[in-house]
Amino acid sequence: MDFKDKVVLITGAGRGIGAAIAAGFAREGATVAVNYLTNASAADSTVARCQALGGDAFALPADVRIQAQAQNLVEQVLLEAGRIDIVVNNAFAPYAFDPELRKRFWELDWQNYQDQLDGAVHAAYNICQAVLPHFRQRAQGSIINVVSDLVARPVVPYHDYTTAKSALVGFSRNLAAELGPLGIRVNCVAPGLVYPTDASRSTREDVKEQITAQTPLRRIAAPEDIAGPVLFLASDWARFMTGQVLYVDGGLVMK
Repeated sequence: MDFKDKVVLITGAGRGIGAAIAAGFAREGATVAVNYLTNASAADSTVARCQALGGDAFALPADVRIQAQAQNLVEQVLLEAGRIDIVVNNAFAPYAFDPELRKRFWELDWQNYQDQLDGAVHAAYNICQAVLPHFRQRAQGSIINVVSDLVARPVVPYHDYTTAKSALVGFSRNLAAELGPLGIRVNCVAPGLVYPTDASRSTREDVKEQITAQTPLRRIAAPEDIAGPVLFLASDWARFMTGQVLYVDGGLVMK
């Protein structure tokens, strides 16, 4: 895939899945805006890796849950790069995937749900609102929202996290229906458990083994496994795809 002269904004790209997606786009020649929340060192490392792979990259801090910061982020990318072609909404509220320490439904407060909704849906809403005037002016653009295969198969009931990701799927499909006539595509990538990431570090070995045993490809995804499907949806190869959820979990979910 050739992303030369394309500009990609990736939220939550300092490390983990976001950093792997950034590297994937850079390898194909893109200019990548690496958004991060607080870890400037990790973001700088992602930028350096992107540049070493032959792309261009720069890091910008912003809490995309806050509308003013999301708006400023988009404005800074446009100022720095002159355009935005692709947005990847990857940022989400902190979460630990630990089946033993997770809160059961009766232990959850609504604020737990609200925190995850803010991290997933509100953050994506803020970025989409900010970038939409630019996309509409150019009558093109691709938005890819990172969700989870738990929305289709909650092998562990992480209630608050999965509810937020399910809402992000609904948000994405409505957006795809609205923006399709304007030349703007909206799709989702739904990873399964990805290791290693900050969120999955507390996942016990026996849990990973159970998931591996149920997965047709017999392993758990690495962050780099998620990058390819994101690049595909962002590319011209997927130019007639919108409103779709692409599951990337080794066949654990088949739809």
